[in-house]
Amino acid sequence: MSDKSVTKVRLTAPIVRSVPSQICPGCQYWTLGRLFAEVLQELNIYSKTIGVIGAGCHGNSTAVLNIDSILAAHGRAPDVATAIKRLRQDAIVCTIQGDGDCIAIGAGAFIGALTRAERLTMIMCNNANYGTTGGQLAPTTLMGQVTSTSPGGRGTNHDGFPTHTAELAAIFKGVAYSARGAINTPANYQRTKKYIKTAFRKQMEGVGLSFVEVLSNCPPNWHLSPLESLKWIEEKMIPEFPLGEFKNVERI
Repeated sequence: MSDKSVTKVRLTAPIVRSVPSQICPGCQYWTLGRLFAEVLQELNIYSKTIGVIGAGCHGNSTAVLNIDSILAAHGRAPDVATAIKRLRQDAIVCTIQGDGDCIAIGAGAFIGALTRAERLTMIMCNNANYGTTGGQLAPTTLMGQVTSTSPGGRGTNHDGFPTHTAELAAIFKGVAYSARGAINTPANYQRTKKYIKTAFRKQMEGVGLSFVEVLSNCPPNWHLSPLESLKWIEEKMIPEFPLGEFKNVERI
């Protein structure tokens, strides 16, 4: 998916910076980083945004952003973000996590932030596996999906079912906004950009916690070409994880 096909926004300093690529060929995390940069620029909040990065490949997507950021211990991004927001209430504080970091090892921190209605914006990248550590089974792995720790495919007897994180977030009273998007097509890119922009606005208005899950690919661990992986998102991931807004309220 080329830059021309998804946006006409020109990203300039100080919002972006040049860094060496550490992303696998075909990975969409650079695309997500660009989307994130566009939102910060269009809302004019990049100068007061603080990013809290979880452990995982997704951290590379924010390396191009010239914003204040901190790398949290594995799964603890919501806790670190909570501390920052309470100390700097004027700041726009967001977490960027993978599915394993957010809803597996970080499930306790995630649920805690939802329960407390922290004024945070949380972005979770869902690529249906532990991408950084070799493609193991994750909470979001699809039924029947083969991973390095489920060589026979995910089954109900031992592995249970995929976690639907955006729907889970929506049931918490302190959550003002919850949505799920994808970036596999230009149309989905623009829709997801709208979701993330809305999520930041909820924090800017002090309404409550906002959460956006983003479906993204992982060609090496899925053992697919980049183009095949985009088709797999359309045919396999989206039917399991439907796109859309699950909660959008003006006040808690």
